[in-house]
Amino acid sequence: MSRKVTLFTGQWADLDFEIVCQKAQAFGYDGLELACWGNHFEVDKADQAYCDEKLAILKKYNLEVYAISTHLVGQAVCDRIDERHQAILPDYVLGDGDAEGVRQRAAAEVIKTAEAAKRLGVKIVNGFTGSSIWHLLYSFPPASQEMIDAGFKDFSERWTPIMNAFHDLGIKFGLEVHPTEIAFDIASAERALKAIGNHPAFGFNYDPSHLGYQGVDYVKFISKFSAQIVHVHMKDVTWSNTPTDAGVFGGHTNFGEAGRYWDFRSMGRGKINFEEIIRELNRMAYAGPLSVEWEDGAMDREQGATESCAFVKQVDFTPSNLAFDAAFDKENQ
Repeated sequence: MSRKVTLFTGQWADLDFEIVCQKAQAFGYDGLELACWGNHFEVDKADQAYCDEKLAILKKYNLEVYAISTHLVGQAVCDRIDERHQAILPDYVLGDGDAEGVRQRAAAEVIKTAEAAKRLGVKIVNGFTGSSIWHLLYSFPPASQEMIDAGFKDFSERWTPIMNAFHDLGIKFGLEVHPTEIAFDIASAERALKAIGNHPAFGFNYDPSHLGYQGVDYVKFISKFSAQIVHVHMKDVTWSNTPTDAGVFGGHTNFGEAGRYWDFRSMGRGKINFEEIIRELNRMAYAGPLSVEWEDGAMDREQGATESCAFVKQVDFTPSNLAFDAAFDKENQ
């Protein structure tokens, strides 16, 4: 199928945009998925001239762009705002820090991101939604269903107007199903879709790494939500087969520390079965890019990004357009 292999720039935002382009070309990538932080894609500056300049630099390095990503600002739309958000939000979104004001400015910024995406010529904006009920994940003290329903209602009320604006612009939003979001597994993803009325602009940025260590069937996710998957992240993760010091919740340890039940890995070095993922993507006829989100705290990122690009190109394959045993049929001879 020769899907394009792109590099998500979120983990490279400490580097200048053109330097990332230079490196991505050298690593073997076909394009980039641009993060809306660092100077890779600055929504507040993204008039047509700015977008044209970005496209010209990409073209200089024989790269394309298929999606931009607003994970950090999107997170604030539904979140319970606290000091953590100061580190991830632009000053003009954070403002005076008043929680409801932050949420409303974040929602407006996500819409502006879709407008900028259209000027850039891309049709996918990936990101997070945040969640007002993530803190209720473990139900003790007991959380009533009314409390959970209120969280999904809050998500619907805040994101439906955003999705209406996306729809008017012809842009799709891909929620990366992920812990701390309104949807973090198959069950919550189903509930999120129902809450937002299966909005035509709302879909998923599929990433198996956030599902595998939870024990979620990450291949089934593709078949179940084939109509909603608008973009694909390729990221690997490993988890332990034996008891560990820090369990699935992480034990307040940092990524890369010994004794964790799970940790992210460079492509092909974890436990995700990418063979089955590609087969399922072929069944749903996914023709979009395969975007490497490289994370491995124990490995040099340039080595990791290079080998990950090669791994994805090797594991991807074109589906057959005929049955392998068709040659035995007399009608085809």
